[in-house]
Amino acid sequence: MKSLMFLLLTILVLSSLSSGFSGGRPSLKSQANDEKETWAYVNVRQDAYMFWWLYYARTNWPQAPLIIWLQGGPGGSSTGFGNFMEIGPQDVNLNPRNLTWIETASVLFIDNPVGTGYSYVTSDDAYTTNNEQIAEDLITTLTAFYKHLPAFQKNPLYIFSESYGGKMTAGFSLAITKAIIAGTLSCNFQGLAMGDSWISPIDSVNSWGPYLHSISLLDGKGLRAVQASARAVEDAFNKENYSQATELWSATEDTVDEETFGVDFYNILNNYGESLLTAKERIQLSPIEKLYRRHVSRMQTGDLDALMNGQIKKQLGIPDNVTWGGQSSAVFSHLSGDFMKPVYNIVDELLNSSKLSVVVYSGQLDLIVDTVGTEAWVKKLQWPGLPVYNNTSWKPVFVVPDKPAAFRKQYKNFSFYWIMKAGHMVPSDAPETAYKMMQQVTGISKT
Repeated sequence: MKSLMFLLLTILVLSSLSSGFSGGRPSLKSQANDEKETWAYVNVRQDAYMFWWLYYARTNWPQAPLIIWLQGGPGGSSTGFGNFMEIGPQDVNLNPRNLTWIETASVLFIDNPVGTGYSYVTSDDAYTTNNEQIAEDLITTLTAFYKHLPAFQKNPLYIFSESYGGKMTAGFSLAITKAIIAGTLSCNFQGLAMGDSWISPIDSVNSWGPYLHSISLLDGKGLRAVQASARAVEDAFNKENYSQATELWSATEDTVDEETFGVDFYNILNNYGESLLTAKERIQLSPIEKLYRRHVSRMQTGDLDALMNGQIKKQLGIPDNVTWGGQSSAVFSHLSGDFMKPVYNIVDELLNSSKLSVVVYSGQLDLIVDTVGTEAWVKKLQWPGLPVYNNTSWKPVFVVPDKPAAFRKQYKNFSFYWIMKAGHMVPSDAPETAYKMMQQVTGISKT
């Protein structure tokens, strides 16, 4: 496997400085291409350490947008999956990516919440248990980042996210706007983009049956079974028994798995008939263990795991006692009581109280957060511009002439993208379309 850093290995200093920053001069070279990059740990709280990794834009980084990328899960690693599997400069084999977002934007990958990826805790009490705590840690991390690299305070800041990362992005964005108003954070925050995001879980779960039935992946009997299971989730949700709702969500996934003979929740056209869990595992594993297997550990195996716990760990100077992804199961389970809580009220607040660009994007082939469920929670918004938005016609987005790769509907500061031929991981399934969307959102491209 190729060496990521050909000339220089940077060793992270583990003792925290007064700024909350530890480690990381920019590396000078990689074998695949010359990149300017830096990384560090931030001691966000007692026993809690957040890791971030920044790639400078190849084109005019002092003026280019700064994009924060937040992965889902919770417990999915941005520095691993988002970087090497989706938008970073190299793929999992350390070959140059054909289309990387750092071509025109600086990208800051954060392993969030603490315990995710290379981030870690040294006490079980240090894990986060809700979205508000996650946002506080991210604010601490961003404050330390700007203190160490103040030149980026003037760069337009955008947050792009995926899956549960969208739920975290909503809370993080609200925390940023409040910190700016309070004068505790100085940055040029311009917008957020939430991809296939877990904003209103009950709307997603309720949409699975009708969506699968409409595309011939359920018959009438299967539809009734999935809808009955979803109603049990909704009953627990309406009683605000969120932990029980999470367990029943897991049971609904079992029903979908059985009735569809193994549909892939992340792309309905991939690996059909190859269930991630055996019938025995569906019986023996706890609800949370099954959810973790389906939505986090599937991304932490094979070549990526070998890369992140081998060469990359060594070359970034990650502490020996830290295993990439080693605490992700605990991250997931500690947030089990918060999984099913919606945050579309925060999206409303962001739309109503600021001029931020608020973007939602959805992959056509995604099931876990399908477009049907996403459209359902958008209709619940109290934003005054919603009626006009609803009556606005969408417009095609072209990557090549005359062949729509996506559709976009926009009114004032709200935009919705329907991404064709993509599942849950939009940049992985439709890289050219995702790149085009990113350029439109950040203003790099006006068309």
